[in-house]
Amino acid sequence: MAYLMAVDLGTSSSRVIIFDGDARVIASGQKEFVSKFPDNGWVEQDPDEIWMTTLAAGRAALADAGLNASDILAMGITNQRETTVLWDATTGTAEYPAIVWQDRRTAAYCETLRKAGKEAMISDITGLLVDPYFSSTKLAWLLHNNPERSDDILQRAARGELKFGTLDTYLIWRFSKTASHKTDASNASRTQLFDIRNQCWSDELLALFDIPQQLLPQVCDSAADFGTCDAEWFGSDIPITGVAGDQQAALIGQACINSGMTKSTYGTGCFVITNTGEELVRSSQRLLSTVAYRINGVPTYAVEGSIFVAGVAIRWLRDQVGLISNVAEMQLAADSCDGDTGGVYFIPAFTGLGAPHWQTDARGVLSGLGLDTSRDQIITATLQSVVFQTNELLSAMGDDGATVSRLRIDGGMVVNDWLCQFLADILNIQVERPKCIETTALGAAMLAGVGAGLFKNLQAAAQSWQLDKRFSPDIEECEREQHLMGWSRAMRALLSTLQ
Repeated sequence: MAYLMAVDLGTSSSRVIIFDGDARVIASGQKEFVSKFPDNGWVEQDPDEIWMTTLAAGRAALADAGLNASDILAMGITNQRETTVLWDATTGTAEYPAIVWQDRRTAAYCETLRKAGKEAMISDITGLLVDPYFSSTKLAWLLHNNPERSDDILQRAARGELKFGTLDTYLIWRFSKTASHKTDASNASRTQLFDIRNQCWSDELLALFDIPQQLLPQVCDSAADFGTCDAEWFGSDIPITGVAGDQQAALIGQACINSGMTKSTYGTGCFVITNTGEELVRSSQRLLSTVAYRINGVPTYAVEGSIFVAGVAIRWLRDQVGLISNVAEMQLAADSCDGDTGGVYFIPAFTGLGAPHWQTDARGVLSGLGLDTSRDQIITATLQSVVFQTNELLSAMGDDGATVSRLRIDGGMVVNDWLCQFLADILNIQVERPKCIETTALGAAMLAGVGAGLFKNLQAAAQSWQLDKRFSPDIEECEREQHLMGWSRAMRALLSTLQ
């Protein structure tokens, strides 16, 4: 029996899942790591802690499966995208904590770029908008604005003494004991330094951000030879043969490998991606054009909308506000008030608004509170906020000509049946939940299987997808419109404060 190891590096934990050759979960391990918030809108993590938790999760998964590393055919890696690491090429010591994708410290720099008229050029090359979300301004900050940097950091970078990478690259470098400095096209496309049409690093953008090319990893196909996980870490060498950013991996794990298919992942944030095939679609609605994956040198593209806050709002309810003690209470609360929030709407813009608004300075708003507002209604409004934001993304995709008629969903939040049904009701489409909701890790495993020759191609790997439950709209149109009008009023009120 062939087994595949998938490393799934999320925003709050390292997870390793072992799949068999039929894409069934055999075992898993998970270790949390800490995010730190040293200033307003800043989010940082310790790269060494991420590395150590990944090793611990991998060893736990192997122990849980009763397997040795020699039983693993190949490893796939999927990761929180855009998170930026700069490290010493000899010692592996990070020059600064990892700057997480949610971090907003470069908002002023981004505004300067927009005012200088650079956004159209950047978008044309990368498919992305100017926003602190992406790696480019994070890396520029590390090189030029980091108060802890030494005076010779640019010289060291130009001499090849430093390495840059998103977290997939950092793990590959550590797994391979410095032998491999590589990424895949999907992760490269999220750095805002990569020409997605010509599939290469952009000299024009490197000059704009004053970033030496010597820092950058080699860009490979998503199913390729990324190097070898050294035997020191798990007991035997494991080839690394598949890599993709987490949302692209989830697209693959949901078997959305044909043009027009759409998935939405509900984890720390929410990310909706529609596969557009070999066509690079340019959005008029401030959505993102991105590389879904690249196989045999041929890129498959996608249109994506990103919501910065989804599951993290539930963690906020639990850890910061204390309204819940566990996630299971969310569905109980929604059932208790029958989904009626009494006119309460929650816009969880803790780190700004993503697509289609892209408002860096926005912050969370809880509106419509009355003396009779209950705990259950606030909890339910938090759940509903994820759905209303998803509806904004699908509406924008429809305006771009990418109408979504069926949505495949995954992520930790979709175990909640109430949420899934509310999605179907508000989106007014069929919503499909797969049997294996570990689709992000599954996508990485599928790519690794293709890269290792276990599957002939992605089409063969996708045959493993199975439906768990389908949710169909079951709400009166007038009720649906009432929900959407209330959300729209709350959003307009928030946006008016930013003018």
